[in-house]
Order: sequence, then C-alpha cells, then structure tokens
Amino acid sequence: MMEDPITLEVMRNALYSIADEMTAGLVHASYSTNIKDRRDCSCAIYTLGGEVVAMSEWGGTPLHLGTMHSALHTALESFPAESLEPGDALILNTPYPAGPGHLNDVCIIGPVFVDGALFALAASQAHRVDVGGFAPGSMPFGVTEIFQEGLQITPLKIQKRGELDEHLLAFINQNLRTPHENRGDLLAQLAANHIAERRVQELATRYGTETLRDYLGAMLDYSERRMRAGLRRIPSGTFSAEDVMEGDGIVDGHVTLRVALTVGDGRITADFSASDPQTAGPLNCRWPSVAACVYYALKCIVDPDLPPNAGAYRPVEIITRPGTLLEAQFPAAVCNANIITTQRIVDTLLMALIQAIPERVLAACSGTMNLLNVGGFDPSDGTYFNYIETYGGGQGAMCDRDGMDAVQNHMTNTRNAPIEAIEAAYPLRVLRYELVPDSEGAGRFRGGSGLLRELEVLGSYTRLTLSSDRKEVTPWGVFGGQAASGSRCVVTGSSGVRRELPSKVTTWLEQGDRLLTATPGGGGWGDARMRDPRLVQRDVQDGLISPERARNVYGLGQAPGEK
Repeated sequence: MMEDPITLEVMRNALYSIADEMTAGLVHASYSTNIKDRRDCSCAIYTLGGEVVAMSEWGGTPLHLGTMHSALHTALESFPAESLEPGDALILNTPYPAGPGHLNDVCIIGPVFVDGALFALAASQAHRVDVGGFAPGSMPFGVTEIFQEGLQITPLKIQKRGELDEHLLAFINQNLRTPHENRGDLLAQLAANHIAERRVQELATRYGTETLRDYLGAMLDYSERRMRAGLRRIPSGTFSAEDVMEGDGIVDGHVTLRVALTVGDGRITADFSASDPQTAGPLNCRWPSVAACVYYALKCIVDPDLPPNAGAYRPVEIITRPGTLLEAQFPAAVCNANIITTQRIVDTLLMALIQAIPERVLAACSGTMNLLNVGGFDPSDGTYFNYIETYGGGQGAMCDRDGMDAVQNHMTNTRNAPIEAIEAAYPLRVLRYELVPDSEGAGRFRGGSGLLRELEVLGSYTRLTLSSDRKEVTPWGVFGGQAASGSRCVVTGSSGVRRELPSKVTTWLEQGDRLLTATPGGGGWGDARMRDPRLVQRDVQDGLISPERARNVYGLGQAPGEK
C-alpha cells in the first residue's frame, strides 16, 4: 500500500484520541480515589497479533503502557484472539511468566469487532487499591515470595458475550479488602474497552475497514522510521552506568543496577545483565517492566513527539540475565519494583545517555514514587479502608532550565490526591501539604523541590507500608551540580514520641499518630555559584531556599572570590 501522509496523520490522531477517550471514560466511571482522582490507569489499542498501535497519553502511565503488551500476549496464549466473541473480556494481573509489573495492576482485554468480524484488541490496566496479601494495599515489605503479596489471577474470562461472571468476581472480591471499589473499577475498565470498540467501528465506517487495517501497519512503520532516525543522531559507541537502591526491606546494603548502552546504525541495545542478583525483598523486576523503562527513556530523549507504538520498539534490544534483579525468577517478590526499581532503571539509563547527548538529558529526579499505603478500619461505619498514594518529588535540572517542584517523575504519570478527596474518603486528616525548603540540588540550574505531607490517623487497626528510597544516596547532580536532599518519614505519637522510619517498612500506626513524609528533590546542573543572582533571590522570597543556603551555597551577597 502506498500510504498518503495526510491520511496517516488523520488515522494516527484518531486512534490516539480513542485511547485517550478510553482513559477518560475509565477515570470518570471508576470508584477508587486512586483512579478517579489520581488517574493511576492506562489504555491502548492493539492489532490481532498483539502489537500496540495507540496508547493513551492523557493520564496514562509509562509503566502500564510498557507492560500491557506482555500482559496481552500472555492472555492470548490461553485465549487465542480468534476464540473471542463479542462482549468477551479477559482479566489477569500476574507478572509471571510475563505481564503487569505487580499484582495490583489488573489488565482487562477485550475484542474489537467491526461488521461482525474480529478487527483489533483493546486493553486497559489500572492499579487496584488492594488485591489481598500480607498487608493493606498489597505492597508490603517483609515478604519474600509473590504468594504473600496478594491474589494471583492467571488469564481468565471475566465477561462472556456481555455477561459479567459474577461467581468469578465474587471469588476475587473474597480475597481482597476493598471489594466495593474493586467492582467499580472493574466495570469502569470494561466500559473503557467498550468505548474503544464503538469508536473503532465509527472510524471503519468512515474510512473503510481495509483502509483502516492498512494504516494500522503504516503507523507502526512510521514510528520505526522516526525512532531509527533519532537513534542515528546519537553518537555511536557504548555508554555504561550504574546506580544503587538502599536495601530491599529485609537485607541492608546497596543493590546495584548496571547498564551498557550500545548505539549504532539506527539501533540501540540496553544490556542490564551485570546487575545484582535478585533480592530477598520485593524489589525484583520482570523483563516487561525493564522494557517499559527503556521505551520511556528513549521516547523522551530520542524523539519526544514520537508516536509510541510497537514499531518504535523494533530498533531496540533489551538484554537481562535470569536470576538477577531485573529478571527475577518465580516466585520472587516483586510488588515494590514499580515504585523504586523502575525509577532507578531510568536513573541508570539517564546516567549512561548523558555521556552521549548531555543537552537532551536531565540530572537525577527524586528517584522514588514514595508510596504510602495506609489501611485499617473506619470507625464511622466499621468498613475497611485503604489509602494509597505515590508522592511527587523534585525533577532534575536540565542544561537550560530548572527542574520542576513536587511533580511525579518518569515511570509514573499520576496526579496527587486532593486534600478534600483524602479527608472525604478516608479516616485521615491532612495537617500539612507544602514544598520542602532547601531540598533542591543546587546548580546553575537548580533541581526541583521535594514535597511534604503530614497526615493524622483517625482510623483503628491501621497499618502503614512506606515504599521509598534516596534517603542516603540522594539524587545526583551533573556537571558540577549538587545532589538534592533525600527522603524521610517520621511518625509522632499522641504522647509526642517521635520515631523515624526506614525507607522501606510495613508497620502499625495508632489512632492519633501523625505521619510526616518528605520526598527527595532533584539534582542540580552546573556550578551553583554561576546561577543568576536574581533567580536565587526569587527562590529566597518564595521560601524555597533559605537565606543561609543562598549565601553559603549560591554565593548570594558575597563579594567575588569570597568563600
């Protein structure tokens, strides 16, 4: 087929708009705060061969979008596409053998029929508030096997010809703490896939089924051409880097990730095989999560406007080694890899790429999604509640601009939960919510500031899981830029006794406890004493930098040569 570039662009935008509408529908129909307010979900459209054609960028998270294709392939091994009927829907959540990054990410897959014939596949992935297991939120520390993390759902048919399997749903709900929210979020995902089918049918009616099918393939080829062209603009060579995580919640000591990036002739290979062995605690990754990080980093750096789809991945090879942190073997625990390990994979990739194309890469961001899971009983009605949120931090500085303050970085694209939503939905009171002064990585261009939130626990029988990092080895700066401040979490009891928590812990909270969490800032770029004094003064006036730091680190008000 000789594709017309104008029609290609029309088709591309139409299909990406469908994926975005799927996500908007899912968000608006969902029950949990984690989805309806924080948008912890993603949607996409696939060919019958399982190649992703269009992914949602409105509210979609890179981690979901990069692992959904593996989940879809795993589901199709049990239920081949040709066996699906109109109104069917498949469900799965297990990372083994390949699928979502952890059990909380539930994937729903449905067929798209056009004129009575199977034409494509639609999928959505959303983070469930709870899927059972050792502790509320299903992402605990202290576990060593995936069996302890929650209910594992192998590919099953949750809906048959439009009829929801209530018996299967009842079985699933019996194994988790928040069945009402789970049911609502499931129905929202089913609705999202229905939106995809309806809109694809409309597109086929307008342009013709065969024309639409031809342009699905053309879109993949177009993205491949753009990715190869972008890779050719990177100097050829091998660029290596390593970074660390601060223990796995069971064993102290650093866990090291290593990558060697080899670039040449429009191709790139990311070799992670020298990374440390898999851990006892739940920081282990499976290959799909590693791939998601590589795809994300390359899109951002090689061609930010690149339409992300399976064609863009063709010039990319990813190597991991079985038994290591990034290709853990069953039944290794994995639940917190999404929160910490994937962020560190991106940091390691950036550290390698900055050697080749520094003008396109930024200093280290906060480096952790800084997850809080707080679950227990609501004394007002006796029901189980579970509050989950990942907290943003500082963005790393770039060669020509400061990093943003208190934003979600890299593999997450979720929003914050508004104070009003938290207090309306959970027995929690928000006491403070603010930026952290002096948390930025100083530099000619400074990193972003971390954020601080303090909660008061009003519920009973409450357990907390904190999943964080960058407490000791803080986000790094580049080219003379300084590292940012690290994370911290402190619980203050009603008696005033304070206890500082480790970065990875599952523990009990008492009614009346105050839980304060501060996230890391972002690393700086260049010598801090080269920063425009007017910008330093503005940050002092805004309360982001103290007068002492402005003088001692940035040299504000000092005479030339004064220390």
